[in-house]
Parts: sequence; C-alpha cells; structure tokens
Amino acid sequence: MTTLRHPAKITKTYLFKLSIPIFFSNLAIPLAGLVDTGLMGHLGSGNFLAATSISTSVITMIFWSFGFLRMGTVGLVSQSLGKGEYREIVLTTMRSLAIAVLIGLIIFCLSYPILNAIDYFFSPSAETQVLINKYITIRLFSAPSELILYVLTGFYLGLQKTSISSLMVSLFCFINILLSIYFVLILNLDIEGVALGTVLSSYITVIIFLIFTYFFVKKEFNLTPDLKKIFIRKKFSKLFNINFDIFVRTILITFAFLWFTYQSSKLGEDLLAVNAILLQFITFAAFLLDAYAFSTEGVIGFSLGRKVKKSFLTAVINSFQLSVFTGLIISALYLIFFKSIINLITDLDYLRFLSYGYLIWIVIIPPLASFCYQFDGIYIGASQTVEMRNGMIISVLIFIFTSIKLVENFGNNGLWFSLLIFMMIRSFTLNLYFPRILKRF
Repeated sequence: MTTLRHPAKITKTYLFKLSIPIFFSNLAIPLAGLVDTGLMGHLGSGNFLAATSISTSVITMIFWSFGFLRMGTVGLVSQSLGKGEYREIVLTTMRSLAIAVLIGLIIFCLSYPILNAIDYFFSPSAETQVLINKYITIRLFSAPSELILYVLTGFYLGLQKTSISSLMVSLFCFINILLSIYFVLILNLDIEGVALGTVLSSYITVIIFLIFTYFFVKKEFNLTPDLKKIFIRKKFSKLFNINFDIFVRTILITFAFLWFTYQSSKLGEDLLAVNAILLQFITFAAFLLDAYAFSTEGVIGFSLGRKVKKSFLTAVINSFQLSVFTGLIISALYLIFFKSIINLITDLDYLRFLSYGYLIWIVIIPPLASFCYQFDGIYIGASQTVEMRNGMIISVLIFIFTSIKLVENFGNNGLWFSLLIFMMIRSFTLNLYFPRILKRF
C-alpha cells in the first residue's frame, strides 16, 4: 500500500509549496546554458560562441519536440494515482522509458542528416562548421539519457513529488556546470568539453535516479517492476496517441517562435537582435510561470482519477489566481528594472535605445500569457491532448495571418502585438474545450 498522502482540499498554499522546487530547478536550466555560453565566449574566437549557439539551439529544438515523454507520462500517472491503480503507474512509466530509449537511439543514428541540415539552413563558416560537427557528434550520445530524464520528471510530477523532480533537474544542471568548467578550463577541451560535460552529467543523473526510482517504487507501492507486462499493444496504442498529439502541438509552438524570428529578420538585423534580447524576458517569465503549470498537472490528474469535481475546480481556480498574480509581480519587476537588465545584456547603445521602445509588450505579456501556460498544465494533467493539438493549430494559423498583416501596418510593434494575440488565442481555444474535461466527472 502506498504511503503517499494528498490534501483533502487543494489550497493556494499547497500549490505554491509544490511549485517552489520547480521555480529553482527551472532557473537552473538557463543557468547551465549561461555558463556554457560564458565558457565559449572567453576562448578568443567568435566561432566557438557561434557554433555553441547554433548547436545547442538545434539540439534543444530536437529534444524539446519529444517533451511529450514528460507530458504524456504525468497525465497518465496522476490519473492512475487518483484511481489507486499503482501497478499501472509503474507500467506506464516503464513503457514511456522504453519509448524514450528507442527515440534516443534513433536520434543518435541521425547525426549525419542533422549536421547536413545545419550546414544547409545556417550556412556557417568552415571553421564554425568544424566546431559544430564536434559538438553535435558528442552531444547526441546524451539523447537516450536526456529523454529518460523527461520520463522520470513526468513520473514524479504525476505523483506530486515536485521536490524530487526538481532535485533531479537541478543535479543534472549542477554536474553539467562543474564538468563543463573542468573540461574547458582545466583540460582545455573547448567546445568538446561543454558537449562532453552535458553527456556525462545526463548519464550520471539517470543512473542515480533510476536506482532511486526502483527503490522508491518498492517502498511506496510495494511493487517490483515486471518487464513482462510492459508490452501490451492496447496500452502502447493509448500512450502513442496521447504522445503524438502532444508532439504535433509542440512542433507547432516551436514553429510559431521560429516564425516570430523569421518575421523579425525581415524587419532588419537591428530589430532581429532587439527581439532576440526581448524574447529572453518572455522566456524567463515562462520558466517561472510554468512552475504552477507543472505542479498543477499532477493535482488535476489525481482529481480526475478520483472523480472529485470540487477538488478539480478548486485546483483550477487557485492555480489560475496564483499564476496571474505572479505574472503581475514579474511585470512590475520588469517595469522597474527593464533598462538596467537591457544595459547588462548589451553595451551597444543603439540596441539599448531600440529595446527601450518595446517595454510595453514586456510588461503586458506575462500576466496575460499566464492563462495559456496554466491551461496547458490542466490539459496535460487531464490527458486531453487532442484538444491541445487542435487549439494550437487554430492559434498558430491565426498568429501567422495576424503577424503578416500587423507587421505590414505597424512594424515591430505589430509583430509583438501578434505574439500577444497568439497567447490569448491559445487561452481562448482551450477555454472553449474546457467543458469536455468537466464531462468526465
């Protein structure tokens, strides 16, 4: 019998406590990237920085496309927990782990076409391409392990054990930072060092937490994982359908931000650089606000599994209120420190002054975007992935149309307005589908 305990009422305090560890682990992720960038930025050649920037962007996009391994797992695990189906929790996680390893091996085998695609789309210099080849060739070894971390994160989020999932992510980032510094500064391995640091840290973290998870399952559920019951066609089919919908949704949202960058490039290199800086504010806010979405996923799935509508609605209302309130705090801080942060990011005066003119969007977007982030957490917890996919299709199509028209008439302000519309349409479409979740009670 499990020793897991859950409160009778999902209060704001409970959701906030669940979210606190996620806040810190979400901050650890960009910190690790910042350290890698800093290490490459002090090697005396811009080629190292360019190669790292291109390589990590491509790898992140590829791995992030398989974020369904986390999102699909957390929904099914949390619902099974609510039903008291503890064996199904273990089997669902093991199936997701098997899929993660398979996808990871496929990605590793695609190193040659990935390198060719980078050469074709980015057209880097010969020196930069050599460095990219070194980084990608090493980094792709981490594909299976990093995707396994997605699954384990989903497992613990589904059990509302956010402190464990956050510890795992933080440990991965911390080891990554230490190894990268050691390999680059002590062993002088330059770009190969940061790639190797990520690979080794991912496998070290995976080994530690697979062992930990094995004993966690035995203790909490009094179960020993049974490999014979993993490969059931019906169960794999359900998992595949859920994961495929999330995969399509993730590809679409990735495309939306690539489209934003494309439209920025049409406005000129100066505005492209400005928008790249300003997007960091939006990304940072999303990292913080996603903490509420992540913690809500497990609570929502648990409430659905238990068929307790009141608990579900309480979780929804409280999570929205917390998310919006935090979004307002972020906006207030941006309003106060915007210029100071911009001045830290760049010392080019013309970029600084251009950036100052778009403060309004940086202040408006976080609280309004908090709704779509939170809706994502609700739908992931409920495994209502078809609705997430369809909502994203509608939102991206409207975003493309409005961005073209608004950029023609209002330039860069029009592009930022279209991004705000994109966030709001995401919320609007998911709100329209919300009664479908209520029908499950």
